[in-house]
Amino acid sequence: MINHIWYDSERMSVNEMKYRWVKPSKNEEKPDFKDIVPIREEKKEGKRFNTLDDFDPKDKVVIVRVDINTPLDPNKKIMDTTKIKQHASTLDELASKGAKVVVLSHQGRPGDPDFCSLRQHAEILQKYVKAKVKFVDDIIGPKAIQAIKSLKPGEILVLENVRMIPSEMENRSPEEHANGELVKTLSQFADAFVLDGFAVAHRPHASVIGFTAAGLPSYAGRVMEIEVNALDIAYNCQSRPVDYILGGAKPKETPELIEHLLSTGKADKILIGGMIATVFLHCAGYDIGENNLKEIEEKGFGQFYGRVKDILKNYGEKILLPKDVAIDSDGQRVEISIKDFPPKGLIRDIGKETVEEFLKILKTARIIVINGPVGRFEDKRFSFGTVELIRHLPEKSKAFIIAGGGHTIAAIEKYNLQEYISYISSGGGAMLSHLSGEKLPGIEALEKAKDRRYPTIPLKVKN
Repeated sequence: MINHIWYDSERMSVNEMKYRWVKPSKNEEKPDFKDIVPIREEKKEGKRFNTLDDFDPKDKVVIVRVDINTPLDPNKKIMDTTKIKQHASTLDELASKGAKVVVLSHQGRPGDPDFCSLRQHAEILQKYVKAKVKFVDDIIGPKAIQAIKSLKPGEILVLENVRMIPSEMENRSPEEHANGELVKTLSQFADAFVLDGFAVAHRPHASVIGFTAAGLPSYAGRVMEIEVNALDIAYNCQSRPVDYILGGAKPKETPELIEHLLSTGKADKILIGGMIATVFLHCAGYDIGENNLKEIEEKGFGQFYGRVKDILKNYGEKILLPKDVAIDSDGQRVEISIKDFPPKGLIRDIGKETVEEFLKILKTARIIVINGPVGRFEDKRFSFGTVELIRHLPEKSKAFIIAGGGHTIAAIEKYNLQEYISYISSGGGAMLSHLSGEKLPGIEALEKAKDRRYPTIPLKVKN
């Protein structure tokens, strides 16, 4: 094990929301992190944005944009509560200080299987906060407005899935969103806005950037504050190599990310698993079999073939593909070398040889970023690659290990792998965008709001 810095919302109180060092066992060598200095507390001078330390929320209506979008099982039941537990600390802190807390979040995208109500999210949230949690199946209609007006200091109100409003996901400027129906309606009943959902900070959506542009005093929540500080450790590290493990079953943005990381020199090696590996193997000339080809094309990944081929041509020596894979053969896990392709079943995991090869390559890394499981971890037969990689990384490497993304966190939780990770990020795409040096619209909005001067007298909620 290495020295770990991670946030555990169940074990740490609100006032202790800093990084926690986990002591290595007696037989483990303590790594030298002189070049990777954790940011434990941000100095008052030169802060990028205002935080909860910068305002008194007592008796104020505070809109809080969180991200409690979580993986769901086939019955649309929540599989992992990590994000809910993380944001609970921010929400409970505001409520304990007398705020009337209004929560905005989303679950899935319209048309996707995981698009659903936030009712069960609110029920689970109640387990992790002391404050009373209410839910209303409305966002900007009469029911929602009345629920906001009825809030008492110290209560939390969860509004319905914000993506049920079509304009929420439109990529507009902050000013355009400020004049949209969501922001225009809710901002007149609010005194302040808190952006706590780092995982959506890369989205120029109405609930992320609109309230700040509408003139509401705006602050970063605790999750946002901790995420930015922790990820800056990786981004500002001058030591090399910086290696990435990319996987998952929804790799639509991965080709663009890989090209960016390698063209800008932000990554030295990229190790690929999950469904994106199947796409890359196909584009590298391997016969992945008719069923696997059909699967990736049905998911819309055929449009990336040209780009993936260009990436392999330009950066092939920096991209590590699986040497073997595990397929589902009549309900059994069967490993097959890519030399023996085509496989007779659907590819569901990387194989043992690939795990060993990846660990060998990662041995010299100073930073390792994990985004996406390398196999179908939900099925124990195909959890081997994800679990073994994470469990053995600290043994093989002295790197600072960052893991993020909804399904990555779900895998870590399911197999109790928290102790093997230096920092667990709530963000997936936002984490990777931040580490790639991209400006995140949500953070930019908070930075612009930092130097504004607001009235010291709380605004009155309109009747």
